[in-house]
Amino acid sequence: MAEIGRGAASTIYLVQDPKTRQIWALKHVEKKTAKDQRFLDQSETEAEVASKLDHPNIRRVEKVIKNRSLLNVKELFLVMEYVDGISIEKRPPTSLDETLEIFRHVARALAHMHSRGYVHADMKPNNIVVTDDGVVKIIDLGQSCAVGTVKERIQGTPDYIAPEQVHLRPIMPQTDVYNLGASMYWVLTGRHIPTAIPKGDSLVGALDDALIEKPKPIKELRPLLPDPLCELVMQSVEVDPANRPSSMDMVADRLDLIYAKITAEKRLREKAAAGELPDDDDTRPIRVPTSVNPANPGPRA
Repeated sequence: MAEIGRGAASTIYLVQDPKTRQIWALKHVEKKTAKDQRFLDQSETEAEVASKLDHPNIRRVEKVIKNRSLLNVKELFLVMEYVDGISIEKRPPTSLDETLEIFRHVARALAHMHSRGYVHADMKPNNIVVTDDGVVKIIDLGQSCAVGTVKERIQGTPDYIAPEQVHLRPIMPQTDVYNLGASMYWVLTGRHIPTAIPKGDSLVGALDDALIEKPKPIKELRPLLPDPLCELVMQSVEVDPANRPSSMDMVADRLDLIYAKITAEKRLREKAAAGELPDDDDTRPIRVPTSVNPANPGPRA
């Protein structure tokens, strides 16, 4: 029906099943040179991992179709759930409660992946899509792998990549914790954290974890943000995986608690503004900003 995306060796189309009238996204990957083999491999990985998952916040892959030339796959098609939305990289959330709502869904979806024995390994704002109805979807499982995998080459996105990914150590659930923490940091501050991928002429982060520059505390950049949220994000991007939250379930639980507190205080403010609280009521709403940064709500693409 239409072309809706294009990558290094792939094209994504909007298609319709002529029998059921169901709408799908169809990803076509073609091997034109030897270097394109990795894109075929990633697409096969996406289909394999997706087949093991069943979560409403992870895009479903319906099936994979391979065209072979002798013994080699020359092209393949992924029939995927069509997600009619925009990534939070292109349209970042503009309020604190919206930010928390998105990331708590993402954390629960990643926890589901971990429970099935897989790590996403490329969590970033561009892989989090939100529809107009507010449905959150994780996309692109091409770099996903089994828990404990040691990859042969560096895979990840430089501004969100964990140190263990750069140094080819085992990929664990804490890797997703780091990637998600780096994503939350960017949404909340508009800045990327320093990572082990060299920036400019610096090579120190790539040589030694101890030399990786620490990100500036969120509280210094956005002083009105709640302390528990700032602490969670900063803990999530600790260089040593042992110092990060021990599981994605723990991250999700903490996000749920922060979200519940923020929304409860928001309701109190709304009631007070509407005159529904008596003047002598001792329950006073605590001032918590509903905007991540009123003067600069976040980066725009």
